[in-house]
Amino acid sequence: MKRIFFLLIAAIVIIPAILFGIEFIDEPGKSEPGAPVTDTAQQIARGKYLTGAGNCMACHTVRGGQPYAGGRAIPTPFGTIFAPNVTPDVATGIGSWNADDFWRALHNGKSKDGSFLYPAFPYPSYTKVTRADSDAMFAYFRTLEPVRLQNREHELRFPYNQRFLLAGWRALYFRPGVYQAQPGQTADWNRGAYLIQGLGHCSACHTDRNALGASIAKADLGGGMIPILNWYAPSLTSAAEAGLANWEVRHIADLLKTGVSERGAVYGPMAEVVGKSLQHLSDPDIDAMAGYLKSLTQPSGVQAPQVAPAPPSDAQTAAILQSGAKLYEKHCAECHKASGAGAPTGYPPLAGNGSLTAPLAVNPIRVVLNGGYPPSTTGNPRPYGMPPFGPVLNDEEVAAVVSYIRNSWGNSARMVTASEVKRYRGVPLD
Repeated sequence: MKRIFFLLIAAIVIIPAILFGIEFIDEPGKSEPGAPVTDTAQQIARGKYLTGAGNCMACHTVRGGQPYAGGRAIPTPFGTIFAPNVTPDVATGIGSWNADDFWRALHNGKSKDGSFLYPAFPYPSYTKVTRADSDAMFAYFRTLEPVRLQNREHELRFPYNQRFLLAGWRALYFRPGVYQAQPGQTADWNRGAYLIQGLGHCSACHTDRNALGASIAKADLGGGMIPILNWYAPSLTSAAEAGLANWEVRHIADLLKTGVSERGAVYGPMAEVVGKSLQHLSDPDIDAMAGYLKSLTQPSGVQAPQVAPAPPSDAQTAAILQSGAKLYEKHCAECHKASGAGAPTGYPPLAGNGSLTAPLAVNPIRVVLNGGYPPSTTGNPRPYGMPPFGPVLNDEEVAAVVSYIRNSWGNSARMVTASEVKRYRGVPLD
C-alpha cells in the first residue's frame, strides 16, 4: 500500500517537477529576435488587424466592459478561467511586458515570469504565429488606453488549480513551432492554412478533446462538442458534415465574411466569430481561408463521405416522422419550403445541410428551441432570424420535427428522442 502511495506521489508531483525544470532548460524559440521595424504606424495597423483575426477582444473583454481589460469568465470542464487584462496598464495589465515577453506567451504558452499559461488561452494554435506578427500585435496592444483592473483568480478545482502540473500536460500535448509553409501548395493555400491553424485557432472548437482537455491530434478539425457551451462544431474534413469539397469557394467565403451564403448560415458560437472577427478580414485572406477549407475534403482529402443509415421502418418511427411532417408544414415550410430548399440567403436550405445531420443532433435541437440568429455584418446588416419554438412545442414535438428534418429530402440521420430535447431545453445560448 505504501509503495502504491509513493508511486502516486511520484506521478503527481515528482514527474511534473522534473518536466517543469526541463521546460526552463529547453524553451524553443525563446531567444528568437524580432526584426527591425521601419514603419511603426504600419506595424501597429497590422497588429490591430491581426488581433481581429485572432478574435482577441471576444475573450479579453467582459460584456459591457473596457476593451481588452479582461475579466470575462471562460467556463471549462475543470472550472472557470478568467481572461486577463492585456491593456498596457503597468500594475494590472501588460504594461511592464516587452515584445519578447509577448512572443513567449504566444509561442511557448508562458507568462512574463515563466509560469505556465492555461491552454484556455489557445497557445497550442498561436504558437504557429510568426515573430513579426507577434511583434505587430504587441505594438498595437501598447497603443490601447491603459485600464487599471486587477485580474481575477481562476476558479479551478483541485488538482487543476496546481499550475505546475501543466508541465506534464505540455509534455504530452504541446509542441511549439511556427507554421511552416508547404512547398507543394500555393501561397494562397499556405496563407489560409496559417490563419486557420494559427490565429484563427479553429481547432479549438472543431476538434474533439480528450479527458484532459487537449485537442486530439489525429482528429484535427474532425468536429467535436464545444465543452460547457453545448454546441457541436461540425467536422471540416468530412463531406458528411460541414466538409466543403462540393461548395464553391465564393460560397465558403460568403459564409465566413457575412455569416450567410447560398449553402447555409452560421449560428451559435460561430455567429460570434463571424460578427466580431471574420467579417473584418480582408477579401484576399477570406478567400485564402475558403480555399484551404475546401481542400480539406477534396477527393484526396482526409475522409470520405459517410451516409448515416436510414431510421428503422417500424410503425412507431413512421408515426413520429408523420407528426414531424405536419409540424414542419405548420411552422417551417413557409420559410424553408416544402422541398427543404429554403430561400437563400435569407432562409438557409435544409436539404443536404450537413450541419443538421451530424451524429450529434444538439445543434438543430437548440436552434428549434431557441431560434437561429446569424450575425449582423457589413455584408448582411439585417439578417433574417428564426424565432424560438421552445415555448410552443413540447419535447416530443421538437424531437419529431428535428427527426423529420434529419430524414427528408435525401437527408439521413438517426432519430432524435424527447429526452435529448429535454437535456437542452433552457440551456442558455452562450
